[in-house]
Amino acid sequence: MVLKVFFPSCCSSAESGILIGRWISEQNSAVILAVVHFPFIPVQVKQYLSEVQRVSKVSVSVLGSWSNSKQEKEENLTEFLEDLGTIFSHEPWIQISKEGDSKFWSCSTLQKHSNDPKEEEIILIYYDQRKVMLSHLHPPLDTSTSADPKAEDASKLSAIFDTVAKSKILFMTDRYDDGPIKLTHWQSDGVEASIIVELMKQASVPACMLLTFLLSLISGVCRSRVLKFWPLSFLWSKLSTCEQLGHRLQHLQVISSNRKAQNQTQLMRKANIFVSLLIDVALGILLMSWLYRKNRIGHLADTLIPVADHVAEELQDLLQWLMGAPAGLKMNRALDQVLGRFFLYHIHLWISYIHLMSPFIEMILWYVGLSACLGLTVALCILSDIIALLTFHIYCFYVYGARLYCLKIYGLSSLWRLFRGKKWNVLRQRVDSCSYDLDQLFIGTLLFTILLFLLPTTALYYLVFTLLRLLVVIVQGLIHLLVDLIDSLPLYSIILRLCRSYRLA
Repeated sequence: MVLKVFFPSCCSSAESGILIGRWISEQNSAVILAVVHFPFIPVQVKQYLSEVQRVSKVSVSVLGSWSNSKQEKEENLTEFLEDLGTIFSHEPWIQISKEGDSKFWSCSTLQKHSNDPKEEEIILIYYDQRKVMLSHLHPPLDTSTSADPKAEDASKLSAIFDTVAKSKILFMTDRYDDGPIKLTHWQSDGVEASIIVELMKQASVPACMLLTFLLSLISGVCRSRVLKFWPLSFLWSKLSTCEQLGHRLQHLQVISSNRKAQNQTQLMRKANIFVSLLIDVALGILLMSWLYRKNRIGHLADTLIPVADHVAEELQDLLQWLMGAPAGLKMNRALDQVLGRFFLYHIHLWISYIHLMSPFIEMILWYVGLSACLGLTVALCILSDIIALLTFHIYCFYVYGARLYCLKIYGLSSLWRLFRGKKWNVLRQRVDSCSYDLDQLFIGTLLFTILLFLLPTTALYYLVFTLLRLLVVIVQGLIHLLVDLIDSLPLYSIILRLCRSYRLA
């Protein structure tokens, strides 16, 4: 028979303990309501459960054990959890365990008093405890008189909802302390907020009494003064009324002028956007007509492949120069050859990729040219993306060189702290003193020497590829600067300033 265990999702990060819930024997189901943490006294737990049963009229009991290996790492924890089954004596004894942050849990049952133990198929069902408790469903249907299987299934589900809804006393954590029994359920994370609410409830009565006393005192003083000086107060009220009318008229004038200025500003802004959009679309249509006239797209596609080959040849010559003696520098021969051949292999892959795409380049450019009807800025943005795709190998070279250079610098900084008797404390995020053995100092000296002598070769490759990447970024930055200029240039305001300057006064 299949055993269904309804487990609240809020208890997935709880500490190890025992599972409190209700066993529904008719459905062979267990509804977990809370987790009681270690340490606890079994007698106090039984008294607490009897009190919950008396108030909620729900047969709440200890159903099993919960083990969280992230919280408990003792070897005898499993045996201790199994021994709890003899104290609380529930059949079957459910054992649920979680391995740290893993997504995989283990759920099993233990039957000590059964003569013929059978392995049951267990289904672990997660449910949102807060939503289930706050939902108002009908009570469980009478399955004995109902012949409809759908109604019977509905009664099963309603029994689960009814169990959680009636166990409201388990979730009331509005006390200042948790008491001798510490629970985990959906309201466990809001204990501080509940304490603040309880303090506000207790402080509301004296605060209201004090506020009432102050208001009565102030109203009594004001009444006595008004009765004593009523002619002066009458004249003063008339004068203040006239002054308020004058201030109100001035305020209305200021508001009307501000509204006019805001309306003019909004109209000017909309006109600038509309004119910029028109000019952008007009320039895009001109560019599209220029591209499709005299088959310029075909000529552009024919010249693109030779340009890519020329760039690849220049990069090969640059790498051959770096693999020799660049600028008279003496590099590490082995590392220089390894890096050079590695980057040359990437260039060969890039040339093969370009020649593989060469039959489709004209068609791609033809469709890209159609995007110019949406505006010149759209065509410029697509051009920037095409440049990024065509120079992707340069970006890869820059990433490889940067990672290798950062790795060398990180290793040298760590070994330099080793020479000074220091080490980096990961937990405290600071440098602490440390005593090293002779073998550690010897190995550290060898590694520091190797990394130091290999640093110039790595730094040279990193510098060259950084300059190449910087060149590509500058070209793309100029294109994006032109796009921003077209989008943000107030053309309507400039035209209005030249033609009708009095409108902008």
